[in-house]
Amino acid sequence: METKLPRHKSVYLLPNLLTTASLFLGFLGLTWAIKGDYAACALCILASCVFDGLDGKVARITGTTSEFGVQLDSLADLVAFGVVPATMAYLWILNDFGRLGLMAAFLFMACGALRLARFNVQAATSSKKHFVGLPIPAAACTLATLVLFTEYVPARYMHTVLPICTLVLVYVLSFFMVSTIRFYSFKEISAFKAHPFSWMVTAILVFSLVASRPKVLGFVIFLGYLFSGPIYTLFLLSRRSKRLLRDKSGEELN
Repeated sequence: METKLPRHKSVYLLPNLLTTASLFLGFLGLTWAIKGDYAACALCILASCVFDGLDGKVARITGTTSEFGVQLDSLADLVAFGVVPATMAYLWILNDFGRLGLMAAFLFMACGALRLARFNVQAATSSKKHFVGLPIPAAACTLATLVLFTEYVPARYMHTVLPICTLVLVYVLSFFMVSTIRFYSFKEISAFKAHPFSWMVTAILVFSLVASRPKVLGFVIFLGYLFSGPIYTLFLLSRRSKRLLRDKSGEELN
């Protein structure tokens, strides 16, 4: 008589399959970049990001998290969000700058690897509310949405302003990934649970706006997230630290 495996043992492969799908999409995007189809490569990076977000959630829901899955996810992220966008950016526009563009692409990939290594080391002790440094999927998606956004860039800026802006953006993304700037992680769902209907309406509105102009608003959203890190770190966290110091001083005086 055939015995059925317990549910948690029969589905433990699912998160790793999703991670492998993310890795495959990254590899597929790399082939498109080599062929010169940078829009298709950008779409592969974005799709890979979706699978990357799903594998962790599925692992937590099914109770199948493992150290093997964590390491596999990091290796897949390095390929899909480090090697692929760096290669795409270099072949697309950074090669016009010669060695400077080559070093920019390499720096993006290297900083992405450092960001992943630091995340793995600090994952057990870091706060779940924010990320320390820009997450590598967000950096990769910023470059991917930039490629799609160029459809709306006037032709007179394509060979003058756009290359310089892309070069600067790659260096900024590289620096932000290895910095100590805090970026909101959206993992704290207490606000969502407290006001589920309001958040559902907001999510529907945001989805409708993005669906109306995905190539424009996609880039705007990721660029906004990029700027949100310094704002979140300088204003919100600094104010919170000052408030804690003030409260602590008041307690000591009392």
